[in-house]
Amino acid sequence: MKHRIVVAVTGASGSIYARQLLQKLAGMKEQIDQVAIVMTENAKTVWETELDEKGYEQLPFPFFSQGDFHAPFASGSGRFDTMIICPCSMGTLGRIAGGISNDLITRAADVVLKERRKLICVLRDTPYNLVHIRNMQAVTEAGGIICPATPSFYSRPQTIEEVAATVVDRVIDLAGLDHDTFRWGE
Repeated sequence: MKHRIVVAVTGASGSIYARQLLQKLAGMKEQIDQVAIVMTENAKTVWETELDEKGYEQLPFPFFSQGDFHAPFASGSGRFDTMIICPCSMGTLGRIAGGISNDLITRAADVVLKERRKLICVLRDTPYNLVHIRNMQAVTEAGGIICPATPSFYSRPQTIEEVAATVVDRVIDLAGLDHDTFRWGE
């Protein structure tokens, strides 16, 4: 069965992760039936600031606004099997942990958790305070996966893109997609 994935991009720093993730997903058509995107207005501002471009406008996926509760993934009957929030702000994480479904991102996350599907939250903020840690615990206990955007260096990345790829490749693994990447010991 091919994957149906919703990608949410929040206003946390780390647009490079979202860009790489979406570019890699675009190249995995043999494994993916559908990708849908929800991007906050703050995410667009941060993307433009950090990456000095508006590449999100050229992505080959449908976009849904934060207020669109008619999006197919706003209901469990939509059968999206994976949601990746990349980057995931601490505010978004807190609303998910508290069960607050006040926009499409938090509603979709609530749906994914209640349907026992895969929610991957790529946190970028640091350091963590106790509220953040408790929110991570709550989402984990509800079945979500907390994947901090913490790069690895054993592959000896040489560019910022290669550093970011160590995180994105981990997210793709967590989503259950097959791809070529550095593997420890291989």
